[in-house]
Amino acid sequence: MAAENVQTFTDGNFDDSVLKSAPPVMVDFWAEWCGPCKRLGPTVDALASEYAGKVTIGKMNIDENPKVPELYQIRGIPTILIFKGGQVVESVVGLAQKDDLKKVLDKHI
Repeated sequence: MAAENVQTFTDGNFDDSVLKSAPPVMVDFWAEWCGPCKRLGPTVDALASEYAGKVTIGKMNIDENPKVPELYQIRGIPTILIFKGGQVVESVVGLAQKDDLKKVLDKHI
């Protein structure tokens, strides 16, 4: 489901891939059964291409990886968290427009 520039985050690789990342990281928490998550997918793919080299962008399936979503109290999906320096600096809950997500990302580059 992920495009070329979109990483797949898991409970196992989250610390190294997200928390220890030098560039900011956008994590899309999603599930296979979530309609709005599927509609957000092409937007996330497009952002990953546009921000390649500036922001690491990836997806985490909450059904396959329950630990991290529980740690960050993900209650509704899709939820996007922006991490910088290992900390959450922004969150977007629900289906968001590409331009709105670009504004959020641009603040943290």
